[in-house]
Amino acid sequence: MSKMTRPLPDDYTALLAEVKERVRSAQYEALRAVNKELVALYWDIDRMIVSRQGGGSWGKSVVQQLATDLQHEFPGIRGFSVQNLWYMRQFYLEYQSNKKLQPLVGEISWAKNLQIMSRCKDQLEREFYIRMTKKFGWTKNVLIHQIENQSYEKTLLGQTNFDKALTPKQRAYVTIVCQTWCA
Repeated sequence: MSKMTRPLPDDYTALLAEVKERVRSAQYEALRAVNKELVALYWDIDRMIVSRQGGGSWGKSVVQQLATDLQHEFPGIRGFSVQNLWYMRQFYLEYQSNKKLQPLVGEISWAKNLQIMSRCKDQLEREFYIRMTKKFGWTKNVLIHQIENQSYEKTLLGQTNFDKALTPKQRAYVTIVCQTWCA
């Protein structure tokens, strides 16, 4: 005897769309949390390496051995290559004294942080690309494209005709948004 299937309720399609959106949202939030923890882990590793290198006895051979031992201990985890340990060290040294950028770097992926760190030497430029990457959800390739197209410089140049291009009401609105964004 075959089972008779009951028709789905009229609002089933809406329910399915809502559940799928919730799943995607949860996946995104989980990815953000993992990314934030990964950057924090790399920051701590950076800090430990730099603090021990202060004595002068920590050089290339120690970092090489550390990479080998970490790869052996955590075979399924990528990111503990010699090169990445040096990137971690550079990352820490670049941002350790910048209290404004420190909390921001955890908001984007390690790969994007490396692109910004290697391609942008000015702290304001780095801040711009970190904030824009977070705000617009840029992929690594989009970020690279934005940097290569000098979006930061173009944004600065575009600000020179601010008073001429906008009405007083628009300027007031942009000023409020900027104050909120820059805070």
